[in-house]
Amino acid sequence: MRKWGLFILLLLVLTGCRSTPFDGHSVIDWIDFIKWDGIEYNGIYSGVLADEKYIGEKLGTVKYKVADNVTNPNYKIRNGDAAFHEKGTEIFAIIGRPYLIAVKDASQINGYRVYYSRDGIDQKWHFHNVPLDKVNKVEIYQPYTTEGNKLLSNYTNREEFTPLLQLLENSEESPNFQPNMEKGDPVHFHIVLYTDEPIAYQYNVQYDGTTYFWFPWDTEILSNDIETFLKGK
Repeated sequence: MRKWGLFILLLLVLTGCRSTPFDGHSVIDWIDFIKWDGIEYNGIYSGVLADEKYIGEKLGTVKYKVADNVTNPNYKIRNGDAAFHEKGTEIFAIIGRPYLIAVKDASQINGYRVYYSRDGIDQKWHFHNVPLDKVNKVEIYQPYTTEGNKLLSNYTNREEFTPLLQLLENSEESPNFQPNMEKGDPVHFHIVLYTDEPIAYQYNVQYDGTTYFWFPWDTEILSNDIETFLKGK
Protein backbone atom coordinates (compact mmCIF):
# COMPACT_ATOMS: atom_id res chain seq x y z
CA MET A 1 0.00 0.00 0.00
CA ARG A 2 2.79 2.39 0.84
CA LYS A 3 4.44 1.87 -2.55
CA TRP A 4 1.11 2.40 -4.33
CA GLY A 5 0.55 5.64 -2.41
CA LEU A 6 4.00 6.91 -3.34
CA PHE A 7 3.33 6.03 -6.97
CA ILE A 8 0.13 8.11 -6.98
CA LEU A 9 1.91 11.06 -5.39
CA LEU A 10 4.71 10.87 -7.96
CA LEU A 11 2.17 10.72 -10.79
CA LEU A 12 0.46 13.89 -9.57
CA VAL A 13 3.75 15.76 -9.30
CA LEU A 14 4.89 14.75 -12.78
CA THR A 15 1.64 15.59 -14.57
CA GLY A 16 1.08 18.91 -12.80
CA CYS A 17 -2.68 18.41 -12.82
CA ARG A 18 -5.46 17.07 -10.66
CA SER A 19 -6.11 13.49 -11.64
CA THR A 20 -7.37 10.13 -10.51
CA PRO A 21 -5.37 7.10 -11.61
CA PHE A 22 -8.54 5.01 -11.57
CA ASP A 23 -10.66 6.70 -14.26
CA GLY A 24 -7.86 7.71 -16.65
CA HIS A 25 -8.95 11.36 -16.75
CA SER A 26 -7.26 14.53 -15.51
CA VAL A 27 -8.41 18.06 -14.80
CA ILE A 28 -5.64 20.10 -16.39
CA ASP A 29 -4.91 23.67 -15.27
CA TRP A 30 -4.07 25.16 -18.66
CA ILE A 31 -2.17 28.41 -18.99
CA ASP A 32 -3.67 30.85 -21.50
CA PHE A 33 -1.84 30.01 -24.73
CA ILE A 34 -2.20 29.90 -28.50
CA LYS A 35 0.12 27.83 -30.68
CA TRP A 36 0.60 29.22 -34.16
CA ASP A 37 3.13 28.47 -36.90
CA GLY A 38 5.15 26.26 -34.56
CA ILE A 39 5.39 28.93 -31.85
CA GLU A 40 3.63 28.96 -28.48
CA TYR A 41 2.26 32.35 -27.46
CA ASN A 42 1.24 33.10 -23.87
CA GLY A 43 -1.33 35.64 -22.73
CA ILE A 44 -0.13 38.99 -21.39
CA TYR A 45 -1.81 39.68 -18.05
CA SER A 46 -0.28 43.08 -17.33
CA GLY A 47 -0.75 44.56 -20.79
CA VAL A 48 -3.54 45.41 -23.23
CA LEU A 49 -3.68 46.49 -26.85
CA ALA A 50 -3.24 50.26 -26.87
CA ASP A 51 -5.30 50.87 -30.01
CA GLU A 52 -6.99 48.85 -32.76
CA LYS A 53 -4.81 50.67 -35.31
CA TYR A 54 -2.00 48.30 -34.30
CA ILE A 55 -3.91 45.22 -35.49
CA GLY A 56 -2.38 43.79 -38.66
CA GLU A 57 -3.29 41.01 -41.05
CA LYS A 58 -5.39 38.01 -40.15
CA LEU A 59 -3.08 35.03 -39.69
CA GLY A 60 -5.72 32.31 -39.41
CA THR A 61 -8.16 30.87 -36.92
CA VAL A 62 -8.08 28.70 -33.82
CA LYS A 63 -8.51 25.04 -34.80
CA TYR A 64 -9.11 23.46 -31.41
CA LYS A 65 -9.92 24.57 -27.86
CA VAL A 66 -8.12 22.27 -25.43
CA ALA A 67 -9.77 23.41 -22.17
CA ASP A 68 -12.78 21.21 -21.36
CA ASN A 69 -11.85 18.89 -24.25
CA VAL A 70 -8.44 17.44 -23.37
CA THR A 71 -8.01 15.29 -20.26
CA ASN A 72 -4.83 13.46 -21.25
CA PRO A 73 -1.84 15.09 -19.47
CA ASN A 74 0.43 13.72 -22.21
CA TYR A 75 -1.41 15.60 -24.96
CA LYS A 76 1.00 17.40 -27.29
CA ILE A 77 -0.33 20.80 -28.31
CA ARG A 78 -0.52 21.41 -32.05
CA ASN A 79 -0.62 24.38 -34.40
CA GLY A 80 -3.99 26.08 -34.10
CA ASP A 81 -4.60 24.91 -30.52
CA ALA A 82 -5.72 27.46 -27.94
CA ALA A 83 -6.34 27.01 -24.26
CA PHE A 84 -9.58 28.94 -23.93
CA HIS A 85 -10.63 30.31 -27.34
CA GLU A 86 -13.26 28.55 -29.41
CA LYS A 87 -12.60 26.99 -32.79
CA GLY A 88 -12.88 29.66 -35.48
CA THR A 89 -11.58 32.54 -33.32
CA GLU A 90 -9.57 34.80 -35.63
CA ILE A 91 -5.87 35.35 -34.90
CA PHE A 92 -4.23 38.63 -35.94
CA ALA A 93 -0.69 39.92 -36.27
CA ILE A 94 0.32 43.12 -34.51
CA ILE A 95 1.98 45.61 -36.84
CA GLY A 96 5.74 45.80 -36.41
CA ARG A 97 5.80 43.25 -33.59
CA PRO A 98 6.40 39.74 -34.99
CA TYR A 99 6.56 38.25 -31.48
CA LEU A 100 2.99 39.37 -30.67
CA ILE A 101 -0.44 38.16 -31.82
CA ALA A 102 -3.97 39.09 -30.77
CA VAL A 103 -7.53 37.79 -30.82
CA LYS A 104 -10.76 39.71 -30.36
CA ASP A 105 -12.00 39.53 -26.78
CA ALA A 106 -14.86 41.74 -25.61
CA SER A 107 -13.86 41.23 -21.97
CA GLN A 108 -10.55 43.03 -22.53
CA ILE A 109 -9.93 46.77 -22.49
CA ASN A 110 -9.80 47.98 -26.11
CA GLY A 111 -11.33 44.73 -27.31
CA TYR A 112 -8.37 42.38 -27.89
CA ARG A 113 -6.40 39.82 -25.90
CA VAL A 114 -2.69 39.98 -26.65
CA TYR A 115 -0.19 37.10 -26.63
CA TYR A 116 3.61 37.06 -26.78
CA SER A 117 6.19 34.51 -27.84
CA ARG A 118 8.74 33.59 -25.20
CA ASP A 119 11.11 32.82 -28.08
CA GLY A 120 10.81 36.37 -29.37
CA ILE A 121 11.02 38.48 -26.22
CA ASP A 122 11.24 38.23 -22.47
CA GLN A 123 8.12 39.25 -20.56
CA LYS A 124 8.61 42.99 -20.00
CA TRP A 125 5.30 44.33 -18.74
CA HIS A 126 6.00 44.48 -15.02
CA PHE A 127 5.77 47.92 -13.41
CA HIS A 128 9.54 48.24 -13.07
CA ASN A 129 9.71 48.00 -16.89
CA VAL A 130 7.42 50.98 -17.48
CA PRO A 131 9.24 54.01 -18.99
CA LEU A 132 7.38 56.46 -16.76
CA ASP A 133 8.81 59.47 -18.59
CA LYS A 134 7.11 58.24 -21.78
CA VAL A 135 3.62 57.72 -20.35
CA ASN A 136 1.28 60.00 -22.29
CA LYS A 137 -2.15 58.84 -21.14
CA VAL A 138 -3.68 57.10 -18.12
CA GLU A 139 -7.07 55.42 -17.96
CA ILE A 140 -8.77 53.97 -14.89
CA TYR A 141 -11.48 51.34 -15.17
CA GLN A 142 -13.75 49.49 -12.81
CA PRO A 143 -13.95 45.90 -14.13
CA TYR A 144 -16.59 43.23 -13.59
CA THR A 145 -19.55 45.62 -13.81
CA THR A 146 -22.76 45.00 -15.74
CA GLU A 147 -21.21 47.28 -18.39
CA GLY A 148 -18.01 45.28 -18.49
CA ASN A 149 -14.94 47.47 -18.00
CA LYS A 150 -16.41 50.83 -16.94
CA LEU A 151 -14.16 53.81 -17.71
CA LEU A 152 -13.89 56.02 -14.60
CA SER A 153 -11.14 58.45 -15.56
CA ASN A 154 -9.10 59.44 -18.61
CA TYR A 155 -6.00 61.60 -18.08
CA THR A 156 -4.02 63.02 -21.00
CA ASN A 157 -2.46 65.99 -19.22
CA ARG A 158 0.86 64.94 -17.70
CA GLU A 159 0.55 67.43 -14.86
CA GLU A 160 -2.70 65.73 -13.86
CA PHE A 161 -1.48 62.14 -13.86
CA THR A 162 2.10 62.61 -12.59
CA PRO A 163 0.95 62.50 -8.91
CA LEU A 164 -0.74 59.15 -9.65
CA LEU A 165 2.49 57.73 -11.11
CA GLN A 166 4.31 58.92 -7.99
CA LEU A 167 1.81 57.15 -5.74
CA LEU A 168 2.40 53.92 -7.67
CA GLU A 169 6.18 54.37 -7.45
CA ASN A 170 6.05 55.03 -3.72
CA SER A 171 3.93 52.01 -2.76
CA GLU A 172 5.39 49.94 0.07
CA GLU A 173 6.21 46.27 -0.29
CA SER A 174 4.18 44.07 2.05
CA PRO A 175 4.35 40.41 0.92
CA ASN A 176 2.57 39.17 4.06
CA PHE A 177 -0.40 41.52 3.77
CA GLN A 178 -3.81 39.86 3.99
CA PRO A 179 -6.85 41.90 2.85
CA ASN A 180 -9.85 42.24 5.14
CA MET A 181 -12.55 39.96 3.69
CA GLU A 182 -15.19 40.46 6.38
CA LYS A 183 -17.37 42.55 4.08
CA GLY A 184 -16.74 40.47 0.97
CA ASP A 185 -14.24 40.58 -1.86
CA PRO A 186 -12.14 43.71 -2.43
CA VAL A 187 -13.18 46.27 -5.03
CA HIS A 188 -11.06 46.09 -8.18
CA PHE A 189 -9.71 48.86 -10.41
CA HIS A 190 -7.61 48.62 -13.56
CA ILE A 191 -5.03 51.33 -14.19
CA VAL A 192 -3.78 51.48 -17.79
CA LEU A 193 -0.61 53.39 -18.67
CA TYR A 194 -0.15 54.30 -22.34
CA THR A 195 3.11 55.13 -24.12
CA ASP A 196 3.80 55.19 -27.87
CA GLU A 197 4.00 51.37 -27.91
CA PRO A 198 1.23 49.04 -29.21
CA ILE A 199 0.92 47.41 -25.78
CA ALA A 200 -0.23 49.55 -22.85
CA TYR A 201 0.62 48.55 -19.28
CA GLN A 202 -2.32 47.38 -17.16
CA TYR A 203 -2.29 46.90 -13.38
CA ASN A 204 -4.93 45.78 -10.91
CA VAL A 205 -5.47 47.89 -7.79
CA GLN A 206 -7.75 46.56 -5.04
CA TYR A 207 -9.46 48.10 -2.01
CA ASP A 208 -10.67 46.03 0.95
CA GLY A 209 -12.56 48.88 2.64
CA THR A 210 -9.51 50.08 4.53
CA THR A 211 -6.41 49.53 2.43
CA TYR A 212 -5.51 49.99 -1.23
CA PHE A 213 -3.03 47.41 -2.52
CA TRP A 214 -1.69 46.06 -5.81
CA PHE A 215 0.83 43.62 -7.28
CA PRO A 216 3.59 45.33 -9.34
CA TRP A 217 5.68 42.25 -8.54
CA ASP A 218 4.86 41.24 -4.99
CA THR A 219 2.05 42.66 -2.84
CA GLU A 220 2.46 46.38 -2.12
CA ILE A 221 0.38 48.86 -0.11
CA LEU A 222 -0.71 52.12 -1.71
CA SER A 223 -1.38 55.42 -0.02
CA ASN A 224 -5.08 56.18 0.47
CA ASP A 225 -4.39 59.36 -1.53
CA ILE A 226 -4.91 57.23 -4.63
CA GLU A 227 -8.62 57.33 -3.87
CA THR A 228 -8.80 60.79 -5.48
CA PHE A 229 -7.95 59.22 -8.86
CA LEU A 230 -10.12 56.13 -8.44
CA LYS A 231 -13.33 58.06 -7.77
CA GLY A 232 -13.60 59.03 -11.42
CA LYS A 233 -14.05 62.44 -12.93
